[in-house]
Amino acid sequence: MRKRSLIRRLGESAWGLLLLTRVVVVAALAVLVLVAGAWVSWSSGRDAVASGLERGTMTVTSCGASSCSGPFAPSGPQPPLARVSVDRLVTRGTGQRFPVVVEPGTVKVVRTGPAGVLFALRPLAGALLLAALVVGVGLRMRRTAWLSGLAGVLLVAVPFALG
Repeated sequence: MRKRSLIRRLGESAWGLLLLTRVVVVAALAVLVLVAGAWVSWSSGRDAVASGLERGTMTVTSCGASSCSGPFAPSGPQPPLARVSVDRLVTRGTGQRFPVVVEPGTVKVVRTGPAGVLFALRPLAGALLLAALVVGVGLRMRRTAWLSGLAGVLLVAVPFALG
């Protein structure tokens, strides 16, 4: 058995360090994408689950390109609002009635209940789909990537089924 040269041993160590660096960077990128998706989901969904805000129901009367509007009937002693707006993606169209909460200081409402929480998780669903690509291609962890991708697809599809 012959001892390898110092140059060869250093080259093998450098190659191993390069491979380890690639795995660490790609894993950090996947974690960053997931944390960003969770952060955006929480910032958009905290009103849907928060207590102490003005709650009630909204009836959709008209829809535009990006939002729908209609009257708001509060469930408490607050006065009703003649016109509030909600994101168009959380409605099926005019005539639909669903529970909402008014964002503090605005006339915008956020859908509540299971469908509202799942609609708020859309950014996390997108992050899961993107992380699936990063994990599958960058880390070569195909099963984990498939599970992450399927979780993302479910988080996208289920709110529309609950509609």
